[in-house]
Amino acid sequence: MTNDPEPAGGEPDAVVAVTVSRSGGIAGMTRRWAVRSQSAEDAAQWRALVEACPWDECDSARPTGADRFAWSVRATLPDASRHADLTEDQASGPWRTLIDAVREAAAG
Repeated sequence: MTNDPEPAGGEPDAVVAVTVSRSGGIAGMTRRWAVRSQSAEDAAQWRALVEACPWDECDSARPTGADRFAWSVRATLPDASRHADLTEDQASGPWRTLIDAVREAAAG
């Protein structure tokens, strides 16, 4: 039996999971990267990246033009689940920060 202390604030361990998929391009293949928080501190960092994104402003547009990428971002927080479909042009600013962080974490 272990006696793990609760994270700061007295909240139970809160897991944040983020999955990023990219489809399209010349080969039309889909690539997927995923990350899951490993600690309360890690969860807080992922939550901040997720919450910085403008989820309510997504219109789920599909890419136009040949060989363009489409991104799908899914985030599961302890109190919410989010999903956004983005074109390459929409995948900028906080979206790009989140996408790149997930890809980097999944590669490491």
